[in-house]
Amino acid sequence: MSINDNPWAGLLCAAMAGDKTAYARFLHEVAPVIRGIVRAKGAGIDTSEQEDIVQNILLAIHLKRGTWRQDQPLRPWLYAIARYKIVDAFRARGRRVHLPIEDVQDVLPAPERADPFEHRDALKTIAQLDPRSAEILRRAALQGESPAETGQCLNMSEGAVRVALHRALTRLAALRTRESI
Repeated sequence: MSINDNPWAGLLCAAMAGDKTAYARFLHEVAPVIRGIVRAKGAGIDTSEQEDIVQNILLAIHLKRGTWRQDQPLRPWLYAIARYKIVDAFRARGRRVHLPIEDVQDVLPAPERADPFEHRDALKTIAQLDPRSAEILRRAALQGESPAETGQCLNMSEGAVRVALHRALTRLAALRTRESI
């Protein structure tokens, strides 16, 4: 198939030569076809997500337009990009199911209340550790400090805090196991 047999190819060639009007026309003519492909191949994907996929495909066409060999047919190149972007969308989506919250908000359970004794019990168990480990756990786990902040306060490197925190958590887990037996 020569370039003249496919008007899209002629438009894209002109666009790659710098014709902005041809490029706008190319995208305008290709977009509905891409939408149809996404609708057909992306069954089960919400329509708002389908439009995102169409936009991703058009962006990929724009970014990869230099990879199309002008002596080759255009449609297989376009369809390959579309196919890969649709597959990417399915991968990103995984097995998630999108349900509007309005459909289930009346049957959702109320959020659980925090256990009022949990914090006190945690402090009591942490107090059984050596002072440095206990302080690292208090700062990192209970106060939410980063390892860098904790290290700065305790004159330790961030890496040393991470190692000490891991070891303290291991000892804490062992204490909790003993308490539950």
